Amino acid sequence: MGLFSRRKKSTASAEADAPVDDEPAEGAAEPTDTESVTDESNERTDDDAAPDIDRSHLLGGPFDEADAPDEDRIDLGGIEVPMVDGMELRMEMDQRRKVVTGANLVIEGSSLQLQAFAAPKSGGLWDEVRRSLRDSVVKQGGTAETRPGPFGTELITRLPVKRADGRTGYRPARFIGIDGPRWFLRAILTGTALNRPEQARRFEALLSQVVVVRGSEAMAPQELIPLTLPGQRPGLIPQQESPLDPLARGPEITEIG
Repeated sequence: MGLFSRRKKSTASAEADAPVDDEPAEGAAEPTDTESVTDESNERTDDDAAPDIDRSHLLGGPFDEADAPDEDRIDLGGIEVPMVDGMELRMEMDQRRKVVTGANLVIEGSSLQLQAFAAPKSGGLWDEVRRSLRDSVVKQGGTAETRPGPFGTELITRLPVKRADGRTGYRPARFIGIDGPRWFLRAILTGTALNRPEQARRFEALLSQVVVVRGSEAMAPQELIPLTLPGQRPGLIPQQESPLDPLARGPEITEIG
C-alpha cells in the first residue's frame, strides 16, 4: 500500500537538534519548540466565507487548499509539504496522547518546524502570538527582536540554556507567522540556515509551497489543526485539546521512514 496520495509523494527521515551558541550571534534566534498562542477565547469560527486577508507580500504561498497549484506534495492532514531532494521529514508526536503535533523539514543540519492553527476570520493572529512570544522570551532572560522578512514581520529569538559544562549558551531561532483564510501557519527555522542566506532562501522557498488544509469544521481560534502521519487517514489521530506552548520543550520526535 502506497504511503502517499495523489498530490503527495515522500521523503522522510531524521532531524538534527538545533545548535547551542556560546556567544550571541548577529540576527540569530533561539530554537523554542512551540509557540504560545495567548488568546483565550472560546468563540468558535463558522463556515462562512473568510475575509480578504492581504497576502500580497508572500512568495506565492503558503497556499490555502482552495488556491493551491496542483503539484506533488506529502499529505500530512492539516498541511501538505513539498517534496525536495535531500529533504528529511520528521513528525513530532505526543506519545502519551498519540497526537501528531508538528512536522519538521530537515536539510543539511537545519530544520523548519511547521504547525497550523485555526484562526479568526478577521486574521491578525500572528501579531498576538508574536507579542506573547517576545514577552515570554525576555522574561526568561533571552532576547527577541522583530524584523521584516519575505513573509512579513518575523521574530528572531535567543534563549539562554545551561550547557553540560555549566556555562550558559544560547539557542537561536527564527519565527515566521503567516495569517491565512481562517488559519494561521507558524514556522520555526533553526540550525545553520540562520547564518547562511543561501540555505535560508531554500527554506523560504519550501515554506512558500506549503498548503494548509483548514477543513470546514468549526474550530476554536488557536486550536491546532490536526496533523497525521504520512499515509494515515485523518480520523485515526485524536485532535489536540489546546494550543502548544512555544517555549516548552517539544514532544518526542518519531522518525518516519
